[in-house]
Amino acid sequence: MDNAAHRPPSGTQWTIAADGHQAVIVEVGGGVRTYRRDGVDYLDGYAEDEISPGSAGHVLAPWPNRIRDGKYTFGDRSLQLDLTEPARGVALHGLVNWVRWQPIEESPDSVTLGYDLPPTPGYPWPLRLRTRWSVGADGLRAAHEVTNTGAETAPFGFSVHPYLRLAGVAVDDLTMRMPARTRLQVDARLLPIGATPVAGTEFDWTSPRPIGDAQLDLCFGDVIRDDDGGSSVTLGAPDGSDAVHLWADREFGWWQVFTGDALTGERHRRSVAVEPMTCPPDAFRSGRDVIELGPGETWRGTWGVRPGV
Repeated sequence: MDNAAHRPPSGTQWTIAADGHQAVIVEVGGGVRTYRRDGVDYLDGYAEDEISPGSAGHVLAPWPNRIRDGKYTFGDRSLQLDLTEPARGVALHGLVNWVRWQPIEESPDSVTLGYDLPPTPGYPWPLRLRTRWSVGADGLRAAHEVTNTGAETAPFGFSVHPYLRLAGVAVDDLTMRMPARTRLQVDARLLPIGATPVAGTEFDWTSPRPIGDAQLDLCFGDVIRDDDGGSSVTLGAPDGSDAVHLWADREFGWWQVFTGDALTGERHRRSVAVEPMTCPPDAFRSGRDVIELGPGETWRGTWGVRPGV
């Protein structure tokens, strides 16, 4: 019998563990399928026999979020990407979230995966992507490297798509701290049309407060940074008994938050996607915080999940 016919939809699985922390990293999407501490899940993952719902845990590159009509210009080129969210007429979440990543290095508490992105008509720049996933006493950590292996400067952006959850706590009851002074206003296609301060509005979570019935699929910017230049989003239980923190280093200046309202079945509004991004949605068109990666240059960025109050 051909065992390849019975491979999980997410491909090969790598389980890494240390200090009571465990994660399952997957081949398809190069991302994280589950993460738990002492048997308690802090990511809303998916089963081994499921296709990743809502891009859960995937790596998003060479752009995050949406590009209007899939069209953009860079230098003297006008380019057209495939529309991967046809209902909204956009190119969504980059080019690597459904490809098969390859193992580079493995150990009991870490695995490094890689993918070499070939040039295509819509994105004619080759990139080499590497991610080292690890777990330890401080939680889950992902260290990313992306190298331009071509001869021309490439536009680039990066994000990841984990869904956070606290056992037994509904989204409405979660408290959230979002360290950002502004939010992007979006149109019906969830594309940015402006920015506005959050102070004094219903979108101000600079101090922890409940999410309540807010339906969020929004990008927050003007990040309030920690002393090391990074920032973190915290979701907490209403009684203060537990919390989960998603931190990102100084490379990430934007946060996307999605409360799962568009998901169906049991995943509807069950968890909160918290996505650290290097640039906002539609950045290839606006130019806002797009990284220009020169030939041979490498971008590096790190983020992680830390459970506990």
